[in-house]
Amino acid sequence: MQSEINIMTAGHVDHGKTTLVQAITGNKISTHSEELKRGITIKLGYSDCVFYKSGGEYNSKKGEEVMRVSFLDAPGHETLMATVIAASSIVDGAVLVIAANEKCPQAQTAEHLAVIEAAGIKQLIIAQNKIDLVDEKQARQNYEEIKNFLKGTVYENTPIIPVSANTGVNVNYLIQAIVENFKPVEKEGGEAVFYVARSFDVNKPRTKVDEIKGAVLGGSVVRGVLRVGDEIEILPGVALKKKDREYYQPLETRIVEIEAGREKIDEARPGGLIGISTLLDPSLSKSDSLVGCVVGRKGSLPRPVSEVRMILKPIQRSLVSFPPFTSGELVVLGVGTATTLGFIKSQKKNDFIIELKKPVCVLPNQKISVMRRTQNRWHLYATGVSK
Repeated sequence: MQSEINIMTAGHVDHGKTTLVQAITGNKISTHSEELKRGITIKLGYSDCVFYKSGGEYNSKKGEEVMRVSFLDAPGHETLMATVIAASSIVDGAVLVIAANEKCPQAQTAEHLAVIEAAGIKQLIIAQNKIDLVDEKQARQNYEEIKNFLKGTVYENTPIIPVSANTGVNVNYLIQAIVENFKPVEKEGGEAVFYVARSFDVNKPRTKVDEIKGAVLGGSVVRGVLRVGDEIEILPGVALKKKDREYYQPLETRIVEIEAGREKIDEARPGGLIGISTLLDPSLSKSDSLVGCVVGRKGSLPRPVSEVRMILKPIQRSLVSFPPFTSGELVVLGVGTATTLGFIKSQKKNDFIIELKKPVCVLPNQKISVMRRTQNRWHLYATGVSK
């Protein structure tokens, strides 16, 4: 069965997001080899699990099934904010992880909360992690810092659950808070839209030719229904080069298999992460090369664009100040799970036209995140709606 809801774990680097997801789910987060070497999350990690209730307590191992959940583990490092923004486009709720042994808020704690709010994610729980590293007085002081940090935001009354991911203390209460506070978000109907968050070549070296499997796309349906056998298009498609110039080739294929939590299903709806197996050459999807693409039935999606017009609304609680825009200024746009560089082409007050370095598939009235560079770093500046 497919998960009911996607939940993102966010927070400052080294606050224990990945360890906490492993404590909640009992599974190792799917990781990239470079992450294992460096001990940090670089790309989106993901894990499916089932929550149960047994003897009045909640767990992820046994009892009466109460909820199926997909977790996305977002990176905490400041240089990977674009990945966090991409993750926020396909989730219904978030767990913001804050370490009890550090002052609150840390830089990425504040910025991740801004991303969560800007994405319109209303369901949030705070996990006050690493309580095993502090005494009761320090834990209470940190708890008050968290309360003050949330004051004046839409999350002022969000639950704060003290936990230790390393020892498992209170993880059952965190699961209970998720079950009681997070509900699947109603999605609009219409033609199917699937955002690609990861893409893979699942074939091992020396696989026999007749056993090779096609390209696999990982992500989430955000609208409509996709079924095994559907003829689909993938936009903008694969990046190719001709005479040192890059261009994008749209792809067409057929869905041969849909997988959710290692179970094969016949159709996929909004809610939960899924994998779509196709007839495409697996070399086209290796190393996340199709991340940011949009999938739909043939002819149903808007064509990719190389510029976008939108009304920008600056983030109100930004911790940094920004100078006025300049013509040609470089920005980073988050459009669904796609991230692309853009240049300010024209501006009238908050009405912008931005020229894109690579084409993206933009849905009508789609929410877009904009990052600007200031103080030698990229920061979330505003959200906008495509026109």
